[in-house]
Amino acid sequence: MHRDVEEMTVRAAFAIGWCLLIACAAPGARPATVAGPALPAVAAEALPSETDAAIPIRKSNPSWGSRSAAVTIVEFSDFECPYCRIVQPTLARLRDAYGPDALRIVWKNRPLEFHAHARAAAEAATGVFALAGVDAFWRFHDLLFENQSNLSQENLEEWAKKAGLVDVAAFRAGLADQSWTSIVDADLSEGRSAGVDGTPTFFINGIPVVGAEELPTFRAIVEAQIEAARAKRAAGTPPALVYTQLANDNRASARAPSTTDAVDTRTVYRIPIGTSPTLGNPNALVTIVEFSDFQCPFCRTVETTLKSLRERYGDKLRIVWKNGPLPFHPWAEPAAEAALEVRSEKGDTAFWQMHDAIFANQPDLSEDKLEQLAAAAGARSVAVKQAIAKHLHSDPIDDDRDLAEDFEANGTPYFFVNGRRVAGAQPQAEFETMIDEEIDRAAALIATGTDPKHVYEALIEDGKSAPLPEARAILTAFPAGDPARGQQNAKVTVHEWSDFQCPFCARVEPTIAGLMKDYGARIRFVWHDLPLPMHPDAPLAAQAAREALKQRGQDAFWALHDKMFTNQEHLKRDNLDGYAKDLGLDMGKWRAALDDNAHADEVNADVKSAEEMGVGSTPDFLIVPSGTSVGYFLRGAQPYSRFRKLLARAFAEAK
Repeated sequence: MHRDVEEMTVRAAFAIGWCLLIACAAPGARPATVAGPALPAVAAEALPSETDAAIPIRKSNPSWGSRSAAVTIVEFSDFECPYCRIVQPTLARLRDAYGPDALRIVWKNRPLEFHAHARAAAEAATGVFALAGVDAFWRFHDLLFENQSNLSQENLEEWAKKAGLVDVAAFRAGLADQSWTSIVDADLSEGRSAGVDGTPTFFINGIPVVGAEELPTFRAIVEAQIEAARAKRAAGTPPALVYTQLANDNRASARAPSTTDAVDTRTVYRIPIGTSPTLGNPNALVTIVEFSDFQCPFCRTVETTLKSLRERYGDKLRIVWKNGPLPFHPWAEPAAEAALEVRSEKGDTAFWQMHDAIFANQPDLSEDKLEQLAAAAGARSVAVKQAIAKHLHSDPIDDDRDLAEDFEANGTPYFFVNGRRVAGAQPQAEFETMIDEEIDRAAALIATGTDPKHVYEALIEDGKSAPLPEARAILTAFPAGDPARGQQNAKVTVHEWSDFQCPFCARVEPTIAGLMKDYGARIRFVWHDLPLPMHPDAPLAAQAAREALKQRGQDAFWALHDKMFTNQEHLKRDNLDGYAKDLGLDMGKWRAALDDNAHADEVNADVKSAEEMGVGSTPDFLIVPSGTSVGYFLRGAQPYSRFRKLLARAFAEAK
């Protein structure tokens, strides 16, 4: 089975206990082939306080970029944390790409307790900011990360002078008197309130990103928030209020919903236990099925709640573990592989020992650490290493992911209590209310003759099954001559609507490449252009690819396709001309075609067919079995597993 880093193709996943998936355009948004307007200018007003924002910003927080920037990234970080150092080049690339008028980065201290020098470095950096200003702070910041392994007191003072600090005596006295301790403490307190328990943690206009994520993850959220800022400004919001409003909106929508929110907690779903690890009495009155991620900080937080629930309810409660490693947590799947290898060798008791050890050691989940923890649980290190390297337990992990997707358990942690939903790391009282109700329901069944061994199955017997995939009739003929790869007589055709400037479209490309590799001649991909209004370079890029197709055929189209997605930040005319030269295209014909918009009709024909099919965002897919006129619709940069499930269904129905 294809296992890949391509699972990173999930649309940017934003989680506080769960994950919210977004696309480049809202469903139903009307596509167009013209660029959207620039951010409108708004008359300057007195700057309001940002301390009322969901993630507050104070004068004591050093920042880079304009107060009126469309996007603000608040970074909770630790100068001794290696992951915080690793992510700095990514932040530098973001600054270079967007500039200070579009992007602001705000620093907040989150020194971790187990980093011996982190607290002193944080107070020193705060002192440099207070005494020498913001430019000196950022120079000092860079020196600390460059010299992370040697954060002694003497070096802190020397680097402060190199950064531009003049009043060394005041700096020395301030550290001795703990003059800046309260500022660091305030950052720590705000971090705790926001759910920060590891570094680095970022809030992009209030949207959390946990860990040293790669550039595409940040870019996807930043671009979406630029559009959100544009909408706010167009509606009349002064630039100085945009951050506060967006941060509050995003935090409100991204938080884990309580049972008083819109999540349906009454409906019962038929969630199978299967062969998953279980903890507790097999005849328990209440079964909690937990979808979780070993690297997710909110999953770790809720483990304390689950432990308290087990202590309170004893034999009345059973926990079932389902793996839900998120694609932006690089060590979540290796940890799941390691835990399942421990289980295969030593059983469920050892699995739960490993489970507890993994969460206790979060965020340090390197391969060496996982092998050590597995060995302590009784497993063979060499077997664990092999399981991680070869994805030996990918099938049960994929099965759990598929189950989560089927029942829209969108994120981690996610629970079903006797089949009833609980989304996110909820307070213990929320669980207790539902558990108490379910105990009464189970007891009533047993009183009427249900065998306690089968009480869970009886409770969910009439529950909802997994919903069927969205089927969509093909209502219009697809434009002839659209680019395609794969055999004409393939059993399944995958139609893709895409946009060369859409970051989500770029992120799904490795998944598509994996599908082509794994399924070979059995599937065919057909490309349909859908340049979106907010991407000003997309229409010309679409025409450029069409000209490559006209001059040199399919190979040239896909070569330019790959080149443009690889260089998505560089899709201006000069860039496109350079790519054409690299491909050896006839530059005279090329310039004439692009100057005259020679392929506009072809692109607009795709846009029209998208409208007729009800497609309004990118990337969108329609998976069509051969010999049929109905396909299965899939929206967004979905992971490999989502395609795999629909392809299996399509192959079964192909004629």
